[in-house]
Amino acid sequence: MDLDLAQVRAFVLAAEESHFGRAAEALSISQQALSKRIARLESGLGTALFRRTGHGVELTGAGGRFLEPARRALAAADRAVAAALDERRPPRVDVWGHLYAPMRTLAQVAAGSGAPPLELGHGRDLPSVAAALLRGDVDAAFGRVHPPLPAGLTHRLVRLEPVDAVLSADHPLADEPALRPEQLRDSVLWTPAALHRLDFLHRFAERFGIRHHAEGTNLGLDGFLADLAADPRRFSLMPADVPLPDDPRIRAVPLVEPTPLYAWSLLWCGGNPRVDALLGALAAEAGRNRWLEYDPARDWLPEPDGEPGGEPD
Repeated sequence: MDLDLAQVRAFVLAAEESHFGRAAEALSISQQALSKRIARLESGLGTALFRRTGHGVELTGAGGRFLEPARRALAAADRAVAAALDERRPPRVDVWGHLYAPMRTLAQVAAGSGAPPLELGHGRDLPSVAAALLRGDVDAAFGRVHPPLPAGLTHRLVRLEPVDAVLSADHPLADEPALRPEQLRDSVLWTPAALHRLDFLHRFAERFGIRHHAEGTNLGLDGFLADLAADPRRFSLMPADVPLPDDPRIRAVPLVEPTPLYAWSLLWCGGNPRVDALLGALAAEAGRNRWLEYDPARDWLPEPDGEPGGEPD
């Protein structure tokens, strides 16, 4: 059968919202019109894609299998339209991991010769950014990639950044010139959300036996560090080049033996020509600044980050 993209788009939005009313609102159509589009799609496929629940809808087995290919089909269609109508548009790029200031790296790359101009998206976290890529809302995204990733996305490692421990100035280890990660085992890891949602910090805690953690709300770097400084047992981790506020209540101390590395990657939906120039600019900047240096005898990378040099998808 030939797929009707309007029906496919209605299906994908309903699947993401788990609710026909909210999906219809996002498409600026009536709920009745959306229901008819999905009914025609189900009729053409010869199978039900949704089942109704008490508060909305959920995917059937067939709907779950159809979702990711449907997203990829929409993204490919959107890219085809963009290529025909707007070939000179700068690539749109999302970022995530905002507390770690991902724009530092993109701004440095954009300032170099040969780098394309960029338009910024509105990414919040890796799942929302991945969804935006699959919908074709943005061309690429920048942050730390970790599984699970939807099928159809490609990423390339572009920077490995050493990580410091950031401690309250009253912490017993605050005046050390450097720390080994295991020296922090009796401290409290302060996180800007639930630890299980923060892959890098979670893996650091598991690897180095950090037994205690506490969480706050991510209201920006200044607030996060002010809450950290309020308790002399607390510490957190920050990429070494993140500009910290000039606050006498906190200390940043390098980590050694091993040095944790934060892996920054570019993420995109395969086959997007707008990404090529950005990839080239990132590779050139990485070479000039030795961003991909890695020694397994000296450095630590969480297992999903792997060793630099690959381009998994």
